Amino acid sequence: MPSSWTIKDLEHWDAKIREKVEEFGLSCFPQEFAVCDHEQMLGYMAYQGMPAHYPHWSYGKSYEKLKTLYNYGVTGLPYEMVINANPALAYLMGANSLCLQILTIAHVYGHNDFFRNNFMFRDTRPELALSQFKLRADRVRRYVEDPSIGLQQVEEVLDAAHALSLQCRRDTAIRKLSQEEQQTQALAAAEPPHDPFASIHKPQQYEAPDLHKVPLEPEADILLFIAEHNRYLAEWQKDLLHMVHEDAQYFIPQIETKIMNEGWASYWHHKIVNSLDLPENLHLEFLVHHNQVISPHRGSLNPYHVGFNIWHDIQRHYDEPTDEEIAQYGAPEKSGMDKLFEVRETDRDISFLRRFLTERLMREMDLFEYQRKGSRYVVSHVSDEEHWQTVKETLLHNTGMATVPMIRIIDADHEHNRVLLLEHEHDGRGLHPEYVEKTLGYIYRLWGRKVLLQTVVGDKPVTLSYDHAGFGRRED
Repeated sequence: MPSSWTIKDLEHWDAKIREKVEEFGLSCFPQEFAVCDHEQMLGYMAYQGMPAHYPHWSYGKSYEKLKTLYNYGVTGLPYEMVINANPALAYLMGANSLCLQILTIAHVYGHNDFFRNNFMFRDTRPELALSQFKLRADRVRRYVEDPSIGLQQVEEVLDAAHALSLQCRRDTAIRKLSQEEQQTQALAAAEPPHDPFASIHKPQQYEAPDLHKVPLEPEADILLFIAEHNRYLAEWQKDLLHMVHEDAQYFIPQIETKIMNEGWASYWHHKIVNSLDLPENLHLEFLVHHNQVISPHRGSLNPYHVGFNIWHDIQRHYDEPTDEEIAQYGAPEKSGMDKLFEVRETDRDISFLRRFLTERLMREMDLFEYQRKGSRYVVSHVSDEEHWQTVKETLLHNTGMATVPMIRIIDADHEHNRVLLLEHEHDGRGLHPEYVEKTLGYIYRLWGRKVLLQTVVGDKPVTLSYDHAGFGRRED
C-alpha cells in the first residue's frame, strides 16, 4: 500500500463524497469498499467481479491471459470494479494514488446510483446477488465431488451452457407470457377480423391454431427451453443450465447499458470531485486522470467518452437550449438535472444513443466508421451531413446485445422426430461459419437429437444442421 494515503484518508474522503452524493440527489445502495492488490484484481476480473463463483476451466484461462498481458505491459488494470449488489461492493486498487482513489470512489457512487435506479436492473435482485453466486458455486462443487458425476461431465455441460448463455430474451423488462396466455393469444389471432359486410361477403375460413405445438411462439431462451423440454437430462444437468441462465440474466443489463452506465459514473465523478475544493496539487492530478478516463479512443470506441459527452449534452439542451433547438423542439419543460434522472431510469444504450446522439454531437466527437480492406483498416464513413446517420446506425448495430445474433427455437418436434428447428433473425449480418458450427454442436450436445438452423448466407436461404455425423448445410 502506498505511503501517500491511509485507510483513514479514504474514509475521510468517502464521507465528503457521500455528502455530495446526497446533496446532488443521487439514490444509492449502502456502499462497501475493499482495497486489493493487482493479483487480487486480476482474480476478480477473471471471475466477473464476484468474490465467489463456481469453478470452471475458462476462469483459470481468463486469469492466466489477463496476468500475462498485464505482466508484459500490454494492458493495465481498471481503477475499480463495482458489483451490482445491496449493499454494493467495490474493489479499489491499492497501488493508486490518493487523488485517483478520490476520483474512483466518486465514480463508484455513480455506478451505484445507476444500478439502483435503471429499469434494466430491477429484476437482478441485488440484495441476493452475492449469496446466490455463492450458493451456485457450492452446488457446482458438490456435483464435481459426486463420484457418479465428476468434473468432466460437469465441465462438458458448462462448456455448452456458457457458449449459449447469451441466446436468450433481450427485453427482460417485458413479462414473458405463460403457456395459457400464449394459447389465448393464438386463438384470438386465428379468429377472422370483424367484417361489417359479412352478409354480402363469402364467409371467411377459420383455421384453428395447433395449441399442442412446442413452443407455441418462437422461443429465445434456449438454455431454459432445453432444461424444461429435454426429458433425458438428469436433474443436475438441468440445474447447471438454470445456473448459467441466471448468471447471464444478472449480467445482461450491464451489457445493455455499458455506455450509459460508464458515462453516468464519469459525469458524476467529474461533478462531485470538482465540488470538493481539492488542494491544487490534487486537483491538477485529477484533471489528468479524468481526461485519461474520457479520452476519445482506446483502440476502439471508448464508452466513457461517448456516455460522458451525451449526458452533458442532455443537460445543456434542457438548461441552455440554442435558438435552433427551441425552434425545432420547443422550450424545455423541465430542468437539465430532472431530465438526466429521468433518462437514467428509463433508457438503455440503444434508446439512449438513438434519442440523444445528435448529428452535432457526432461531429464534435469525430465519430467515424471503418472497415477492413485486405490487411489494413480504412475509414469508410465520417459524421458529415451525408453519412452521419450511416455511422450512427453502425454504432447501434454494434451496441449491447445487438452484437449477439438472435436465434430462436421454432419447433421442438420438427419432422415428428424431436428434431430441434431454429431460425436466425437475419439483420443483414451473416453468421460466422466457425462460431455457428460450434454453437450448433453445443445445442446438439444438450438436446441429444438433430438440430436445424434456418438462416441466410449471401442472399440465399440455407438450412444448417448438426447431428451424430457432424455439421451439414443445404440450400433451401
